Amino acid sequence: MISPRLAASARRALGGLGMGLVTGLAVLLGSQPAAFAQGRLDARYEATLAGIPIGKGAWNIEISDDVFSASASGGTSGLLKAFSGGSGTGAAQGRVVGGALVASHYSASTTTAKKTEAIRMVLAGGNIKEFAIEPEPPVDADRLPVTEAHRRGVYDPMTGSMLRVPGNGDPLTPEACRVGAGIFDGRMRYDLKLDFKRMETVKAEKGYRGPVVVCAVYFTPVSGYIPDRPVIKYLAAQRNIEIAFAPVAGTRILVPFWMKIPTPLGPAMLEATQFITQATPPRVAKTQ
Repeated sequence: MISPRLAASARRALGGLGMGLVTGLAVLLGSQPAAFAQGRLDARYEATLAGIPIGKGAWNIEISDDVFSASASGGTSGLLKAFSGGSGTGAAQGRVVGGALVASHYSASTTTAKKTEAIRMVLAGGNIKEFAIEPEPPVDADRLPVTEAHRRGVYDPMTGSMLRVPGNGDPLTPEACRVGAGIFDGRMRYDLKLDFKRMETVKAEKGYRGPVVVCAVYFTPVSGYIPDRPVIKYLAAQRNIEIAFAPVAGTRILVPFWMKIPTPLGPAMLEATQFITQATPPRVAKTQ
């Protein structure tokens, strides 16, 4: 039986999971014709804590030659839902520039039994131009302020979880993991650094079967957080968080297939049960 205390701990574990992803989602691309620069993904995920199902979610991505969009939704499930029902959505849109995803808008909303909160951001060239949280949260003197400099050269959480691998060869290589990024989620600014761990083979219940590149993830809070919060200290100290990335067909974009975070209650796991991805033909210009 899941106790109320375990339910609260599971919520914190999922919250930490969201920091790494968004939270947060074929075929090898090295053999694709160069003309293909577009693809789509329809993925479904299940979250577990110590092997107990606690949530389900979906992630849909559309990438064309010049624009992209991504949307995600999820909520608690199983016994956890009886103690702590909650749901959330997120979306990002923007342009594709030189194969890279450059977001222009990001939004997210969460709903629990106690409240509903919405976050909206406008971005330009990796800088946050506008952002708002509704309802506006109360001022907390212990929260480290986010400066204007902290809102420059950053990704939103959803775009930041999609890796673009330069080059023309197989994108599933150790080099795909050797990157880092600054993330601003509307409230907190933090850095994520990846490092290569290993290669694995995965098999979704529906869709993708094949290799993934497994990266270690290191979380460093920068601003917009309360230093004494246990979940922040715990995540910053972790050296065993892992994400396995799989490709979106027709592109050089990798997205999470599974993610693992150790917790005091056992491993928190987010894993794709469905990962259907396909390349789409490039748009042909109309002629008169």
